[in-house]
Amino acid sequence: MRQRRDRRRRWRQDALHLLSVEGSNAYYEAQRRATRARLAGDRSEFFHWAKVAAEVARLSPEVEMDIAVLRTVVAEEENRPS
Repeated sequence: MRQRRDRRRRWRQDALHLLSVEGSNAYYEAQRRATRARLAGDRSEFFHWAKVAAEVARLSPEVEMDIAVLRTVVAEEENRPS
């Protein structure tokens, strides 16, 4: 139970941090980090950043969430040199 609470706290803290730093692009940045973790084969970090993206969307009605932009962000990360 405590681990679950700690994970949720970390999602919220990271979401709030991204919102303060990235503003309306916070959702895309969280998805970018999730993509990087997925490409690195880090399942737990992928899951974490996917949940942070969901938390960003939940916390802020001003964030941009355009699927076309999201696809571009993911494609850029997938084609980025390691």
